[in-house]
Amino acid sequence: MNRRHFLSLSASAAALTIPHITLASDWRTFELSYEVELIDFKGPADLWLPLPQELGDFQRIETPMFTSNADKNEIYRDARDGTSLFHARWNKAGSARTASGTMRVSTQARKVALHETRAPLSREIATYMQPSPSMPTDGIVATRATEITQGAHSQLQKAQAIYQWIVDNTFRDPKVKGCGRGDIRYMLESGDLGGKCADLNSLFVGLARASGLPAREVYGIRVADSAQFNSLGKSGDISKAQHCRAEFYLSGTGWVPVDPADVRKAVLEEELPLNDPRIVALRERLFGYWEMNWVGFNRARDFMPQPPTREPLRFFMYPHAETANDATDDLDPASFRYRITSREI
Repeated sequence: MNRRHFLSLSASAAALTIPHITLASDWRTFELSYEVELIDFKGPADLWLPLPQELGDFQRIETPMFTSNADKNEIYRDARDGTSLFHARWNKAGSARTASGTMRVSTQARKVALHETRAPLSREIATYMQPSPSMPTDGIVATRATEITQGAHSQLQKAQAIYQWIVDNTFRDPKVKGCGRGDIRYMLESGDLGGKCADLNSLFVGLARASGLPAREVYGIRVADSAQFNSLGKSGDISKAQHCRAEFYLSGTGWVPVDPADVRKAVLEEELPLNDPRIVALRERLFGYWEMNWVGFNRARDFMPQPPTREPLRFFMYPHAETANDATDDLDPASFRYRITSREI
């Protein structure tokens, strides 16, 4: 059995067909369009694009359609964690190396009612308490988690304590490239608690895991304006609208959405203090709620796609390209251009 579950494969186009979905009136559907051009690449080159995937009862996908002038195209879903992606391979040097595609994604607002029980965790859920190469749970991460959750008597109280600590003690740093690097050990050891979503929400996940809570990031992109704050939405050209969110598992409830990074984003970009009533309300709301003007790609941390990249991807939220001798900086890709646009259907 091939490690990859292939959705479609063609030399010039790839397509995935999913049965028609009947949606309730509160669902919204977005069409995402991708355009990518590799420039200044010498010799063979590869491109990997993260694609939205079904993430539960709040996000469903329809039909991706991609074409390129590459020698090989494929859309597949990783057999290990379900990550969906488009891969293109150019075997020889050429002039323009291009790929384009569209897909539709339907979302509905995600809000959970919190209820805790003592039910045991399944083996699958328990894997989200484990460290990964870039997500440590020992050393200073464990020490800080113990400090933050001191006095918490339940899993829910621990998660709330970590969430509140992050909102109170971190800040959004506009100078950080892209969504950040998610290097939580450095953040805690250096005392530099500034960053962007992949930093602040990764910090929530690492501290939660170190406290015995299953937790994970969800990587995606904003696709529409926000009903909450202007700074929390993006429509039209969303090429730089990538956003990482987080969730933790609570027995009796399931996966609980949180987004402390967006609280700090609103504080900075709306120029409001933490005690402003609108921020206080947002802070309360984003523990157990995601506004789905955002589309999730995957939960892939330290991800190795197939065919493999030179090194595992710390997270898979941006287009990634490589040659035999070099890999691009996904947060500042000078060697290729891409454009992602969104329109609501």
